[in-house]
Amino acid sequence: MAKDPQELHELLRTLRVWDPEVTELPPFDPASAPADPLPLFTQWFARAVAAGEREPHTTTLATVGEDGLPDARIVMLHGADADGWSFASHATSRKGRQLAARPYAALTFYWPVLGRQVRVRGPVASAPSDEAQADLHARSTGALAAALTGRQSETLASPQELAHASEAAWEHARRNPAAKSPTWTLYRLRPDEVEFFQGDERRRHVRLAYRREPDGEGWSQRLLWP
Repeated sequence: MAKDPQELHELLRTLRVWDPEVTELPPFDPASAPADPLPLFTQWFARAVAAGEREPHTTTLATVGEDGLPDARIVMLHGADADGWSFASHATSRKGRQLAARPYAALTFYWPVLGRQVRVRGPVASAPSDEAQADLHARSTGALAAALTGRQSETLASPQELAHASEAAWEHARRNPAAKSPTWTLYRLRPDEVEFFQGDERRRHVRLAYRREPDGEGWSQRLLWP
């Protein structure tokens, strides 16, 4: 375990990106890409699952804080369709407050087993409350208990305070699996831009960027230098 900056530096030098023992870099011909980014995302996601990528549905959500500075964290993708890429959180959480003030965000998916990234950026809107509650109740008892615990991003006085609140929330979730979490919100990011990145062992990476047309109908495509 690294104990000082020099040890950390030496440890970093031992690491590789896309080790061929665990990573396959499949070819990607952008000329064969569909006109809409959603089918390509669906194909890439299914390929990541089939390749054994761990937690491929986790994604980095980037927002802008009240101070105008960037903020980011890992969230779980709840779905992707014509309405947008969806994720969920409490409206009262830090990200919820940030999205209320500046309803624009970016998602980044990274699947190292295939050397692939997908970047999604666009405006964010809240789904109707009944959809958010239905999405929550379709998940595990633990997910409901976590939502019922609430107070996300608030200052915590002690681990014991969390333990007591969590235990009560778990009991509530077990007794009432239809319990509602009033602040739980399902967000949908409707992308203006989607970029697909395919790594290449000779560093000739392929970057295909989609941009939504100004009229909101259809997409344009362009290649980017790696």
